[in-house]
Amino acid sequence: MNPSQSVPVSVDTLIVHTLVVTMNAERHVIRDGAVAIKGDRIVAVGKSDVVEASVTAREVIDGRRFVVTPGLVNSHIHITGEPLTRGFVPDNIPFDEAVWKWVSPLHFFYTEEDERISAQLAALEMMKSGTTCFLEGGTINHIDAVVDGLNEIGIRGRVGARVSDLSNKPGNPAESTDAAIKILVDEMDRYPCADGARVAAWPILIGHTICSDDLWRAAKQLSLERNAGFSFHMSPVAFDPEWFLANRGRRPLEHLNDLGVLGENVIITHLVHVNDAEVSLLAQTRTSVSHCPTTALKVAYGVTQIGLFPEMADQGVNVAIGTDGNNASNYSDLMRATYLVAGLFKDARRSSKIFPAEQAYAMATLNGAKGLMLQDQIGSLEPGKKADLVLHDTDRPEWRPLLNVANQLVWSADGRGVHSVFVDGVRVIDNYRCTTIDEEQFYRTAQEAAHGITERSGLPHISQWPTI
Repeated sequence: MNPSQSVPVSVDTLIVHTLVVTMNAERHVIRDGAVAIKGDRIVAVGKSDVVEASVTAREVIDGRRFVVTPGLVNSHIHITGEPLTRGFVPDNIPFDEAVWKWVSPLHFFYTEEDERISAQLAALEMMKSGTTCFLEGGTINHIDAVVDGLNEIGIRGRVGARVSDLSNKPGNPAESTDAAIKILVDEMDRYPCADGARVAAWPILIGHTICSDDLWRAAKQLSLERNAGFSFHMSPVAFDPEWFLANRGRRPLEHLNDLGVLGENVIITHLVHVNDAEVSLLAQTRTSVSHCPTTALKVAYGVTQIGLFPEMADQGVNVAIGTDGNNASNYSDLMRATYLVAGLFKDARRSSKIFPAEQAYAMATLNGAKGLMLQDQIGSLEPGKKADLVLHDTDRPEWRPLLNVANQLVWSADGRGVHSVFVDGVRVIDNYRCTTIDEEQFYRTAQEAAHGITERSGLPHISQWPTI
């Protein structure tokens, strides 16, 4: 829409007299700005007087209280298997013990309804803290129930079954390669990445050392045939590169590149234990990376000592941000994770120039959108893009005084100040409350489901604080 046209255009929602953080190519911040929404799209962004004169709105929101930003994009989060056991796993045990004696065994005790509740709980936390789109780390068992729950709550996402063929799921034998490929094909048949699909399926492998070369190749080929992305975990700790060197004669990314796996439609999670040659491969192949800073700290990956995320960014690698699982990160507030991205390597390298606030915020919006192959749809506030946006409440102490909005978004504020959220033009959060589900009843249901899972698991409740 041309804001200067003479005949006003009818729109659904008009937000006026606000501070608009566009994240457009010029990174314009508009004082006394306006955003107009029609259906699921943004139709105008600009000065309030200009936009107001060009539209007739069904609803007008006085935005003087708000900073309006694009919705954040969480490039790696486990929405099943962990949200309903958040904090149950002790935080003082080694990585291997946490994964194999706690996190993975707990997956077996989730019912289909538990997974639906788990997905909605993760989505609710994301939306209420300003995330409008996410990439799943791998649904454990019940993807149909998960997609149904996500569609009800209203978030945008890319999901996929947690697939491998060299290691078993808890309580089940390992899938054959053909069976694993069939899972990928079937889910993408049901939830294709068609234009406008809010929730769709990607091939998502567990990754690490538990996928055969045939499965790697098949998943990559399927992603290309279906115009989808492809995601997996790799090299959070030293075990992955050590295994690949011993069994494949090359480091993980070297081997995957030889298989034809790397590329523009791929986003790899973690990649803490990589070397310079692997960083160069990421840059050459235009492969994206999901950096999960909180997990790296809590699970002691060594990210501040050996991580090469600044080098990745310097070489043009698209580095996005994820929050990972609720027993590794424990929260799904991407604003908190963005704060860590901005700060960790400043201290580790003793350079305040690394990941300034403006760059960190781009990693949480534009880079995430690119990693999810949605850069033409989301990540910035521009006419023609999806109406995924966030209203941050500045009538809060952490928002005052407001002098530099980039510093405020990254260093001062967090998801607690998110007042309203739109996804596809629908206000899913309004005045801090979800509009699509009954929050009070949902929290009670989630608590009951969590008790059921932990009791069925037989794992002990371990706490340094005695409960009396």
